[in-house]
Amino acid sequence: MKTLTKLTFAALLLAAPVLGMAAEKIAVVDLQEAILQTDIAQKRLAEVRSQDDYKTDKAEFDRLKKEFDELVQKFQKDAAVMSQEQQAAARQKLASKQADLEHVTGKLQQAEQGAGQALLQELAPRVQEVLREIISSEGIGLLLQRGAVIHADPSYSITAQVTDKLNQMAAK
Repeated sequence: MKTLTKLTFAALLLAAPVLGMAAEKIAVVDLQEAILQTDIAQKRLAEVRSQDDYKTDKAEFDRLKKEFDELVQKFQKDAAVMSQEQQAAARQKLASKQADLEHVTGKLQQAEQGAGQALLQELAPRVQEVLREIISSEGIGLLLQRGAVIHADPSYSITAQVTDKLNQMAAK
């Protein structure tokens, strides 16, 4: 019985610091989302999407996507009456079209990600300032990056606040 009491006491001693921390606020932020949702990010993304190379790749993507979808529908409709050779040829055509589609998708994503990375670097000092301000004003004792968290109720997120403050800073 004495051993159980000692274990219980030891457990309480170990839990005490954790219970003390619970009094401070915990928050989660997705910095990439916060930055990419800003007005300046949306403007830069629109600029990237208005470039001729991007428009050409987007048109190619749309064309390939339509062709791929039509091939899938045709294959699903006709597969039952196709010979093994016809099915193999149809699958090969689908795989080829999918590879083309993935290539063009990669080019589009690369253009957008390049602009996003440049923006992340440009806004990093402002983000740090905004985070310090929010941490101070909200009394946040622990701030976690969203990607490092398995689950967080949306009420813990300060991502929208970060976006709003970044927009306010840009407007000044």
